[in-house]
Amino acid sequence: MTMRIAGARVLITGASSGIGAATARAMAAAGARLVLAGRDPGRLDAVAAGTGGRALAGDLVTDAADLARRAGPVDVLVANAGAGWAGPLETMPDDAIERLVAGNLTAPIRLTRLLLPAMVERGRGHVVFVASIAGAVGVPGEAVYAATKAGLLCFAESLRYELRGVGVSVVLPGVVDTPFFERRGTPYTRRWPAPIPAERVARAIVTAVERGRTESYVPGWLRFPARLRGAAPGPFRALAGLSAER
Repeated sequence: MTMRIAGARVLITGASSGIGAATARAMAAAGARLVLAGRDPGRLDAVAAGTGGRALAGDLVTDAADLARRAGPVDVLVANAGAGWAGPLETMPDDAIERLVAGNLTAPIRLTRLLLPAMVERGRGHVVFVASIAGAVGVPGEAVYAATKAGLLCFAESLRYELRGVGVSVVLPGVVDTPFFERRGTPYTRRWPAPIPAERVARAIVTAVERGRTESYVPGWLRFPARLRGAAPGPFRALAGLSAER
C-alpha cells in the first residue's frame, strides 16, 4: 500500500533528536507537512524551525489524547518515541519496567487508536512503528526493552488483518548512533555491530511509506538473524550465545 508523501500531513513522535529528528528532515525533504511531538521543547522547536514543522511539546505517556487532539487528522503517523534500560532483570527497578512498557508499547498503541478512525474514514493513511532488532531476536541485558518492541511487532501484524486502506509498517533498526544509549544510562560498548547513522533509519521510514513496505530491517543484513531465529532456533541461540560474549 503505497502513499505519496509530498503534501501529506505527518506526525512524528520522539522528534526532538535521534531517529525522530532525522525522520523529520527526511520527510520535509520529501515534501511532507510535519507535526512534531517530543518532550524537550527547546530541541523540538529547533527541529521544527529547520523543517518547517509544527512543534507539540508534551509527554506521550500521559498526554496521548491531548496530543492527538492538538495534532488533528494526520495522513501518516511515525510512532518513534521510546526509551531503553540495560542490565540484569533482577536489578531493574519496578518504575523502570513501568516506564518502558508505558512509553514503548502502551503509548504508541493508544495514539494509534486515537488517530486511526480518521484514516479509516478517509480510506487513506499509514502508520509506521519504529521497533528494534531486539524485538525480533532478543538481547541479553535488555529483556523488558526487547519485550516492548516485540509487542509492537505483533500489534502491527494484527492491525494489518483489521485495516483496509491504511498501511502498517514496522522498521527494525539495529544499533543507531543517537543519544539513546546516553539517556538510558548505559553506553554501547560492543565492538560489533557498529552503530549506524540515524539518517539511514530515516530513509527506511520514508521508503516504507512510499513503497508500502510492511517490514524493514536497518541495516538489511539484520533480516537474516531474525529469519534464522524463526527457522532454526537452536543454532540461532548457539550463535547468539557466542556473539554475546564478544
